[in-house]
Amino acid sequence: MKRLFSILSVTAVLAIGCNSAAKEEAPSIVAPSNSAEAKVEPVVAAPVTTIQWVDSVKHIGKVSEGEKVQIEYKFVNTGSNPLVISNVVASCGCTVAEKPEAPIAPGKEGYIKASFDSKGRVGSNHKTLTVIANTTQANYALVFDVEVIAKK
Repeated sequence: MKRLFSILSVTAVLAIGCNSAAKEEAPSIVAPSNSAEAKVEPVVAAPVTTIQWVDSVKHIGKVSEGEKVQIEYKFVNTGSNPLVISNVVASCGCTVAEKPEAPIAPGKEGYIKASFDSKGRVGSNHKTLTVIANTTQANYALVFDVEVIAKK
């Protein structure tokens, strides 16, 4: 019960810190690998901006099993602050995502890239990439569909 209260307290502090418009330090949770306790460390949150996805859904079509498919999702920073993509998480291990490391300036475009390995994925595949950024919306889902055909 104490642990639950501790986690809820830290979550409340994070929510309050994220709602601040000024550049203030907000705590982040770092879970030590050898301990059940959470540790709070200060980080600087980037100012919020907006993003426009040029293409957030891709229909790849048919590919042969074993083929590696490269996918790109284009976006534009439509806000007035630099866009920082902090993480891109793939829905499974068959997809590896790549995010821009440098902030994207207002008005500039960028790409989220992904590589899908079709080995062992025969049939219809629907995959999702979750993008986490300093935007007004908490996160974004990028999706692609691909049908993997067995080798003959």
